[in-house]
Amino acid sequence: MNPARKTSAAGKKIKQKPERYLYRGHRTLSIMPTYTCPAACTDCGTLSTPQERTRLDVEYIIAAIDEAKELGFFNVVFTGGEATLRWHDLLPCIGHARSLGFPVRLVTNAHWATDLEMAREKLAELIDAGLSEINYSTGDEHVRFVSIERVAYATVAACERAFRVHVMVEMKKDNTILRDSLLQHPLVAALSDEQRQWLTVVPSPWMPLSPSTVHRYPAGSTTTRRNLAMRPGCESVLQTYTVQADGNVGSCCGLGLRVIPELNVERVEQPGFLRRAIAESEEDFLKLWIHYFGPEQIVAWAAKHNPNIKWEGLYAHRCQVCQRLYHDDAVRTVIREHWEEVVAEVLQAAWLDEVHVPTTMGELWREGRAAENSTAENSSITPPVVEAAPSPARL
Repeated sequence: MNPARKTSAAGKKIKQKPERYLYRGHRTLSIMPTYTCPAACTDCGTLSTPQERTRLDVEYIIAAIDEAKELGFFNVVFTGGEATLRWHDLLPCIGHARSLGFPVRLVTNAHWATDLEMAREKLAELIDAGLSEINYSTGDEHVRFVSIERVAYATVAACERAFRVHVMVEMKKDNTILRDSLLQHPLVAALSDEQRQWLTVVPSPWMPLSPSTVHRYPAGSTTTRRNLAMRPGCESVLQTYTVQADGNVGSCCGLGLRVIPELNVERVEQPGFLRRAIAESEEDFLKLWIHYFGPEQIVAWAAKHNPNIKWEGLYAHRCQVCQRLYHDDAVRTVIREHWEEVVAEVLQAAWLDEVHVPTTMGELWREGRAAENSTAENSSITPPVVEAAPSPARL
């Protein structure tokens, strides 16, 4: 019997409280229905191409969504590859996730938005299926295969419907497709201020999968000693579990998972794979270290033990630093020989993030509510309604 559920006398399944794990924040289920993509971007983070034909059976997609619900996951993301190439499977899977109460996000390159009317039609189908948010990817690599016009059509179609849309633009030095390339596109520029408030466009470093290959980035983008303290822990490791097209379950967002075997912790063939993936991940000290301190901090720490490890000014994307951490023998040797030096610090960070700060913030919030209520009893002024405690800031 599934330990996350019990059955009533009438045979109806009753959801029980999910298990408590070390990481207590919101978890994301990321699903890659296929590795196939109409684009063949150089340095694609998932090694997707038009020739790739690996795909995930729908039964495993549904099983992942169901188990994520049992385990108290917060949201579901469909990504790829290009998830919309599985259109007739994607729509019912979105609907299933939404029927269980999940916010559902889709990451796509908008290849399907061949014109404005087609963009409106396709987006309407996605929204009707239950989609909550859509993300588009573009930049110098993407536009070799999917024009910026299609991204503009898809963006306008979303904004017209007051639908949340987020656009990621590849960032490298001397790129020709920039944030303003989309914002100043005539169709996007013609949107009203009210419509544009649904749009977010952000640059994101475009990284090679190899840690030995270095791109050039705008000034201030790469990690150095001066900004190292500003690089937080990795919010993806332990927070996002990615069910990939090949059936592997990874314990991060998915970029580079196919070339880091250590981040693939389970397979989908046996029931309970998400539960086991969480347990396996949280028993791995290196993953805890990455989550609470970030790969940049770990590589910089390793360089203190071995000055031959050079890292400053090389990496703008932390997933490439993670590649370095797992693939560089020098870094791996330092970790293997000296990891016990940081155990207490990592466990303290975990306790602060998962226990002390949430508990303290909760107590302060309750004290504040009590003070408001006390004041209200002695005043004719109605206090403002506070619907939820503020989320504690990460330390």
